[in-house]
Amino acid sequence: MSENAPIFPTVEFRRRIKALQSEMARDGLDAALLTTPADVFYTTGFLTRFWESPARPWFVVVPAAGDPIAVIPTIGAALMGRCWITDIRTWDAPDPVDDGVSLLADTLTDLVPTSGRIGIPMGLESHLRMPIADFLRLQGRIAPRQIVDGTRAICRVREIKSEAEIAKIRASCAVADAAFARVPEFVRPGVPLSQVFRDFQVALLQEGADWVSYVAGGAGPGGYGDVISPADSRPLRAGDVLMLDTGAVRDGYFCDFDRNFAIGRAADEVRRAHAALYAATDVALAELRPGMLARDAHRIMSDALQRQGAVAGAGRLGHGLGLNLTEWPSFTPLDTTELRAGMVLTLEPGVEIAAGRILVHEENIVLRSDGPELLSRRAPVELPEIMQ
Repeated sequence: MSENAPIFPTVEFRRRIKALQSEMARDGLDAALLTTPADVFYTTGFLTRFWESPARPWFVVVPAAGDPIAVIPTIGAALMGRCWITDIRTWDAPDPVDDGVSLLADTLTDLVPTSGRIGIPMGLESHLRMPIADFLRLQGRIAPRQIVDGTRAICRVREIKSEAEIAKIRASCAVADAAFARVPEFVRPGVPLSQVFRDFQVALLQEGADWVSYVAGGAGPGGYGDVISPADSRPLRAGDVLMLDTGAVRDGYFCDFDRNFAIGRAADEVRRAHAALYAATDVALAELRPGMLARDAHRIMSDALQRQGAVAGAGRLGHGLGLNLTEWPSFTPLDTTELRAGMVLTLEPGVEIAAGRILVHEENIVLRSDGPELLSRRAPVELPEIMQ
């Protein structure tokens, strides 16, 4: 991607803003205030790693009609100027006295009537990326205008991916597919798990990832204990099962899937666990349809695992995917989110092999009107074995 090339054409962003404004109208919102990297990128195309610095807040205001307004630190003006929006208001940041609060308040009071409602994401998987003290000051400055929960409108729009977005996620998955194919190049008995993690990240970057925000996994005899612990220096041994999981990013979009590898010959119980996970994924690929609920996906995979004689792992069995590594919905027994065509999702069944030993498997899909379409390359039917 050229430094000056937009990720998407302007028509894609106008489509998103029109859809968001339609949902805002349904919820009686006169404006939406967005502060997080994913929401800012979604509405403007502003893509940067500078978000890693917490020193400066960034704001995008989406009015009930018309184009968004960026209220941002001066350091971001040049990059935002290469995006599609033209109304860019800046202040010199960080300012310990008034870090954009007055400029943002003036923008909102100009756009929103005194009796108006300003929506910001307040629900699950949301956060406010500005100091709480500044947020309270902002509320006082714009009163009697109300700041209300705008989660539904924003989630409703972002959860359906356009074909342009799906192509980006597919490309990110292809990067991970290529890196997973190279695992036998750097994995063998005696190599510490920490080195495996480093080599895997190198492979992801070499295969085209812009950055690797997430690498996780585990390794242990006959399975692993969890999938979120940092890699340690324990060397791989014959009889171990290695799992690698990645959230590589390309053009701002994540993939999120894992692969399992046996070090040496896999034990029969490990083979059975892998077969059960593969079968449960196959059932989900065959049965998921728009109109089902997130909890239906959990039930489908849980039931399939039980039919295989496996003990389903606790927790969710998949989730949404896109500008964040994990997005709504969650495949749990409690999530009643309707599944709709155009959602990009993960299928992530897990099983307990024995006390303290698990095996998980994950694929990435887009849900079409006639069922799932794989975005990740399907894992091998047989658990790969690394013998050397």
